[in-house]
Amino acid sequence: MQRWKLTIEYDGGPFVGWQRQPNGPSVQEALETAVTAFCGEETLVQGAGRTDTGVHAMGQVAHVDIHYPATPKTVRDAINHHLQDNPISVLSAEAVSEDFHARFSATGRAYLYRILNRRARPVLERGRVWHVARNLDADAMHAAAQRLIGKHDFTSFRATECQADSPVKTLDRLDVSRVADEIHIVAEARSFLHHQIRNFAGTLEYVGRGKWTPDDIDRILAAKSRAAAGPTAPPQGLYLTKVVYG
Repeated sequence: MQRWKLTIEYDGGPFVGWQRQPNGPSVQEALETAVTAFCGEETLVQGAGRTDTGVHAMGQVAHVDIHYPATPKTVRDAINHHLQDNPISVLSAEAVSEDFHARFSATGRAYLYRILNRRARPVLERGRVWHVARNLDADAMHAAAQRLIGKHDFTSFRATECQADSPVKTLDRLDVSRVADEIHIVAEARSFLHHQIRNFAGTLEYVGRGKWTPDDIDRILAAKSRAAAGPTAPPQGLYLTKVVYG
């Protein structure tokens, strides 16, 4: 038995999310089907994070155990061959020890949220950005984001259906910058609460348009109420960019 670490990118638009579910196609199910087609074995592909419906990935990591003897190149190319009908690609396959776990061995995760900030609607980037036509102040958004760095009770930014044991998390990085017509929000932490980054984005958009100021972030954190923060930004702007190990 060999455990393989897979680094994966995908367009989350056609899927109900990473996790296999009865109500529609998932990224996990597509990968498991492709692995079985490749080696003839029923497998469980376990990911580093359960991205939601419509959320994309540039650097999702998963692991899978198979008996079939193969090289890393063969594993990558064979799985990709059987994924041709899906917007999923295995970027690399690496043989790892059996104590590696895609989720529990991870020491950090990085996400990017993309806001297309221009009057004209997206065409080529449709389904891959949040389109906000109103002009946003990226500097104010960045200043507000810095109030969220560190260890906090993030109840105000937690989805009501979040199943995490505690709302307390340590946020290592939350940067906001303008890149041409886009505003990029980059978040890094060991782990995140359900919808935490999308709730950050919705709140920071309020700051960017002048409805709130950076000082309001302190009020929102102190409230410890989801109702105190901004709306949940749409999923299509969110990307899992990297999972860190060791």
